[in-house]
This record gives sequence, C-alpha cells and structure tokens, in this order.
Amino acid sequence: MENVHDRSVHGPMFEVFDPVPLAITVTRGPEHRLVYHNPRYTELFGDRPLGVPIRKAFAELGDEECFGLFDEVYRTGEPVVRADVPGSESLAHVEPSERYFTFSLSRIVFSDGTYGVLAVLMEVTEQVTVSRQLQEVADERRRILHRYHCLMRVSADIFWVTDPKGRVIVPSPGWERVTGQTWEEYRGEGWVETLHPDDRTATVEAWGRALNEPVQPWERVYRLRTEPGEYRHFLARGVPVREQGRVVEWVGTATDIEDHWQAQRRRRLLDAAAAATGDLTSVEEMLNALANVIVPELADGCAFHWVIDLSEDLSRGGDFLLERVAVVVRPGLLQLPPFSEERHPPDGRLARSIRRRKPFLKTFPPGEPPPDLVPKGTRAWLEETRGHCVALVPIVVDGTVAAVLSASVCGDRAPISPGDLALLRELIDQMHDRLNSAMRFQRTHRIALALQHSLLADPPKLPGLQITARYRASPTAAEVGGDWYDSFVLPDGATVLAIGDVAGHDLRATVTMGQLRNMLRGLVVDRQEPPGHILGRLNTAMKTLYAEETATCVLARVEQTGDGGHELYYAVAGHPPPLLVTRDGEARFLEAAPNPLLGIPYDEPCTSAREPLPPGSTLLLYTDGLVERPTEHLDKGFERLRARAAALHRAPLDRFCDDLLSYLPRKTDDDVAMIALRLPAG
Repeated sequence: MENVHDRSVHGPMFEVFDPVPLAITVTRGPEHRLVYHNPRYTELFGDRPLGVPIRKAFAELGDEECFGLFDEVYRTGEPVVRADVPGSESLAHVEPSERYFTFSLSRIVFSDGTYGVLAVLMEVTEQVTVSRQLQEVADERRRILHRYHCLMRVSADIFWVTDPKGRVIVPSPGWERVTGQTWEEYRGEGWVETLHPDDRTATVEAWGRALNEPVQPWERVYRLRTEPGEYRHFLARGVPVREQGRVVEWVGTATDIEDHWQAQRRRRLLDAAAAATGDLTSVEEMLNALANVIVPELADGCAFHWVIDLSEDLSRGGDFLLERVAVVVRPGLLQLPPFSEERHPPDGRLARSIRRRKPFLKTFPPGEPPPDLVPKGTRAWLEETRGHCVALVPIVVDGTVAAVLSASVCGDRAPISPGDLALLRELIDQMHDRLNSAMRFQRTHRIALALQHSLLADPPKLPGLQITARYRASPTAAEVGGDWYDSFVLPDGATVLAIGDVAGHDLRATVTMGQLRNMLRGLVVDRQEPPGHILGRLNTAMKTLYAEETATCVLARVEQTGDGGHELYYAVAGHPPPLLVTRDGEARFLEAAPNPLLGIPYDEPCTSAREPLPPGSTLLLYTDGLVERPTEHLDKGFERLRARAAALHRAPLDRFCDDLLSYLPRKTDDDVAMIALRLPAG
C-alpha cells in the first residue's frame, strides 16, 4: 500500500513551483539526485547541477546530519520539519552572513513508481534575528532587575513603590520587617502612621510637593517607629518613573541611618556647646548657654542646681541644699523660674546619684515622677507636663560634686536613651576645664552659703498656714552677708515671722546676724509683749553688745482671731515694709509701724500695728536687695515688686517666691532673703 505521506508528481509539472517565493528542490532515488530547483532556491544556494546526488552537489557542506534526514524520509515516508536552522555561509549566493531557514522534507512518488524527496525551504533570518534581539533584551532586563534587587538588599533596608498620587501599591517585605506593619496596614497611605509625630506633618507636606512637581528625585530624613517600638532615623529617596512623558509610579528606598545621624548630632552638639560657652566667664551664663544647647535637642527641659553641703561631709549622707541657677524649657510648655532652692534629704535616687558621682537615668509613668528623684519644683513641672523620663548628671569640681544637671522629657517624646545620657556627660566633660576655673570661685561661695543656711532655721509646718523662705546670695560676692529670716511658733499659738539685715558683706556680718537672730528669739519667747517693745529691747542690747553694728528688722506675730480669721501684729525697724497680697490680686505695703533702724540711739518706744489678714492672702517679708538698684529711686523698686507680686497671687507659694527672686532685677553685690506666709482660703 502506498504511504499516506507520499505525494505523486509528474516531471513536467515541477515548473509550477517556479514563481513560488519559497525555495524548492526535488531529488529522486535513493542517491537523492537533484531533478529540480526553482529560481528562489538558485538565488539562495546557487545553481546546483541537476542529475547529481545531493552529497556531491553540496559536498562543501559535509552536513551528514542533513543528508541523513533525506535518507530517513526516503526510507520511511515520514515527513520531517525543522525550524530556525542556521545555514552555512557557503550556501549563500549573496554576501556571506548568518542565515536561518525553516524547511520540510516529504517523500514523493514519481509516475513510474520510484520515490523522491521534495524539500521546501523558507528563509526566516529576519524573524529569528528579531526574536533573538527581543530575547536578548528580555534577558538583559532580567539581569538588570536581578542586579537591582541584589543591590537593594545590600544598600537599603526598604524598597517601596507608589502610584502617581503617592499611595503604596506594592508590598514591601523590608517595610514589614522593619516597622512590623502588615500589607493591609502599610498599603495606600498607611505608612504615614509609622512616622514620628514630630516628623509627620513636615514629611507629608514635602512628599506632596514632590508629587505635584515631579521634576527631580525626592529625599527626606525622618524617624520611623520600628517593630520593637523605638524610633530610628531613615533616609528616604524616591524617583518618578515615566512612560511617554507621564509619571506612572514612584520607586524608592528607605535606609536606616541612625548610627550616622547620631554621630553627626553628637559632633554638632559638642561644637554648638563649645561655641555657645566659649566667650563666657560667668559660670551661671555658661550653664544657661549649655542648657539652651540641650533643649530641645536632647530634652524638653534642662536645669542646673548648685549642690550646697549642709553637713560636714555630703558623702556621709547629710542634708544638702539644691539651688537652681539655670533652667531652659521647650517653648509651649510650662516655664520655670531660673532660681529656686530647697533642702533635700540624704536618701533617695537624687541623693544617691550625687553621692556616687554617677549619671542616672529613670523612666516612669507620665506625670508620676518618684518623690525622691528630682527637686520639688521640677517634680511639679513633670506632673504638670506629663513628664516621663529624667536624666541626672553630677558635675564634679576638684573632687566635689558642685552642681547637678537634670534633663527631662514629656508628652509623646521618646525617653532619653543611654546614648543621650552619655552625650550629656560628654557635653559636661568637654567644658570641664572652663567649669573648673569658673566654679572654684563658686566653691568658696558655696561654703559661705552653707554656713549661712546653717544659721537659718527651716520654717515650721503648720496646719492651714503655708510658710516658705528663700535666701539668695550675691552672685558676685565671695562671702555672704547679714541677711536672715526666722519663723517659729510661740506657746500661746501665735506664729512669729522675722526678717533682718546686718550691715556688711563679710564673715563678721554673718556672725553678728546669727547672734542677733538668737537674741531676738530669746526676747520674743521671754515676754508676750508687742513686737515694737521687743525691737526696742533688742536695740538696747545692740547698743551694749554691738556698739559698732547697725541692722534692720521686721518682727511680726500672726494671731488667730475669735472668728477663725487671722491678724498680723507687727513692727518695722528701718526695714522695707511687709507686702500683703490678697487672693484677688490686690497688693499693698504695710507702713503703719515704722521705727528707726537698730543700733542707733533711740529713746522713744517703738510702735506696733495690727492688720487683718484676709483669707487666702499672702504676706511677704523681704530684704532690701529685692527692691534696690543703683541709680534708681527706691520707689520704682517697690512698685516693681508690688506689681509682680500682684500678678503672682494665684501661683503656689514656692513658685511665688522663686519667681520674685528670678525675674526682679537686683543689685549684683547684695544678698536677698525673704519669708512668705499664705493663709487658708477660708
């Protein structure tokens, strides 16, 4: 039976293939003698002689594989098709080049029953070339993408893609790994939620400007909340991708630069501190300048306190006095007066940090600072501002803790890190030599101040009544003077307030002050008589014992009246008059009981006066350093004090006193003492 794949042909009919654009050739017999080839075949492979076997006609090929296909088709009758087969350059009748062909071989049957092979060839060089070029482009693109992805893995923590409106459209494993956000949380504009609250608005605005004007790459440094919950600095870079001049998406990276950023900040802050304090000689100015460098970079609030030893050896656990001399608070928060003072017990975290001379860092619930961590004024500020972290850095001069730095943060700000605590210490260490030189004077000053405070008794704690005392030494005098205050309760229940000033600013004035204060105490307790009479007896004693000394004094008794109210019974000897401030803000001086100063001959009885004390009012006794200024009339100083005190009528009593000492101008060579009493509101 004839093979179904065989084709019956007749010789004279081969001419029908002449106009066909495909190359066609016919062989006959088992030797595959050429019996026909059309013009296209001749054009491609040359004019091969007919009647010659193909192995001889194409001897230069030596392609036995191709000849074997003719043998196989002739023997089996099964057609063969090969696609995109490269052709030898020797076959080309035209200029040699790489050529590709697709061909088929089919067995044919001649009219006499013999077999032959019909070969049909089509040149596909152009198609193969284009296909190969496209494949090369695709391969190159894959290699580029692979290199890009590898580069991203080693050069950036996060790779991101957004649409033209800036909405995230492609998941980012790096983003999920760093921030902990899932794809559902991250997509669209969810990424904004991981930005630090202080960076969020500015970053979104900058990103919006880049989207509206995509003419150049976008770059931004911001803080991201990482998966553990801490914030780290990242550098974000993005570029617009355009097709036919239109932005179709944005691609970019975000790289963790926290270590680099911290190193830069450290150098910047150290340089800023050096520049801010370089030309200053006053230690208080230096500390204030340094506080302005620390806030707001490292903290929301920063204060420096002198540490004044009230015992023989602070390291053994005695009481000490903290006197605030510099404070800076970030704008928008409750401000603190630069000056305050308070006696601090020997136990607690603050005392231990000072005794051990080691920095200390403590976090706590917002607005709930431990009572032994910071001075009372700072603790009230932390409660008001919802502070949650405090760093303490003792400042050691000549082996002694001369001062302590406290830095605090509040609100949504992250706690001070151990690295920031180390930087605070480095800022102090950088200024060590200059602080040493400036503080050596302060050391003598602090010793004298400790002596002064040892002679001043703490006010008594009374139910209903608040009493606060303050003493601020001259910032320029190496020794303290004769300013003093006193307060105690008599057996009859009356509360005594006293304040005075012995002329002079030296050790002699301080010793005389202590003796007069003790003498006055004895006279007050000895007899229950009007304050003026007691001052008269004190004047007599001074003329006998201290003939060369003069002093001023206010002596007052706060007595309870029968209706549950309070009354002031007082006398003034050459001293500025007491100031009474009502709870409604009315302030006036009490001038009804003036007498000459102590230490001069005076034979007339000293006068006394009574004054009702309204509920919630504040009584202030003070020394002249609070109102006197060189070249200025004293009345101006009194009016300045009255106005400031009236404005502070609602302030807590501690704040009332600290504010007056902080903001009222005074002589730089004079001490200031004050004692204030506030009555219950009723």
